[in-house]
Amino acid sequence: MDPSWDIPPPPGQERRPPPPTKTGTVLFKIPNTGDLCETYYSLWGSLSSPVPPLVCLHGGPGIVHDYLLPISLLSRDFATPILMYDQVGCGKSTRFPSRKGDTTFWTPDLFLAELTNLVRALGITRYDLFGHSWGGMLAAQHALTQDTGLRKLILCGTPSDMPTFTRVTASLRACLPPEIVSVMESCERNHTTDSPDYQSATIEFYRRHLCRMVPFAPELLASFAAMAEDPTVYATMTGPTEFTVTGPLSGWSMLGEGQIEGMKAPGGMLLLNGCFDEAQDVCVQPFFERGEGRVKWVQFALSASMPWLEETERFLRVVGGWLTSRQ
Repeated sequence: MDPSWDIPPPPGQERRPPPPTKTGTVLFKIPNTGDLCETYYSLWGSLSSPVPPLVCLHGGPGIVHDYLLPISLLSRDFATPILMYDQVGCGKSTRFPSRKGDTTFWTPDLFLAELTNLVRALGITRYDLFGHSWGGMLAAQHALTQDTGLRKLILCGTPSDMPTFTRVTASLRACLPPEIVSVMESCERNHTTDSPDYQSATIEFYRRHLCRMVPFAPELLASFAAMAEDPTVYATMTGPTEFTVTGPLSGWSMLGEGQIEGMKAPGGMLLLNGCFDEAQDVCVQPFFERGEGRVKWVQFALSASMPWLEETERFLRVVGGWLTSRQ
């Protein structure tokens, strides 16, 4: 799984993403506390278009939507309105740094409520949904619990359950050069995962299994910087790192009886991952095997977990073609 093998690098982006047509905020009332906050969003195209918008959910949690920006090219290539937003707690949405460590506040239910609020506040009645990593986990739960409106679902680099995902990332990490593994293990033992040495070692894992572009795209660097500036959500929900998941997401799973089967996406479900993805096939397979209705799985041979940054043009053709197909 080392990209230093004789494997071509991904082609990356050939075009820059367009500026959004509109940006704005919607008010959101936190269900458990009543706190009023704002969700910041970016829109490409028009919500009055007859084409359902694609609502995009970023990962992390707490990494902001900048790294998803090349997906906005779908608005030009396929006339598909694209809606992205910073989930509450990060980026230009309302942040709550004083809530760091509060696992009763930062829960998947909070973000499910925020997504529903955003869709309703913008008057969206029919939409498609894209989620990457944690965003895909959120999208899968939304498909299980939402009432009506969701048409097609796209899950990219999305694990069906966290225990499997953490086992896979542990096995991938073990394949890193021994000196890098040694640094990571030492920092974890000494509780110094915020040290520069640990961060540098983690970047080596990311270069292999998150995004194979060298250097990282500016959109991804912007998202990393935003999460480093305020790690409240990630640190609380996940933990120090994805290798030591201690937060509420540690036991997250869609593998309970009837959960995947109960996901409602009448237009079908598209599964995406990369050959070098930290969400390896074993993480994705339950969605494919148990999903109801139309399910398609596409793997990107040169990508890790971010094919819209790594194999942009192929990603746009795959996703745009699937969104605009009649089924």
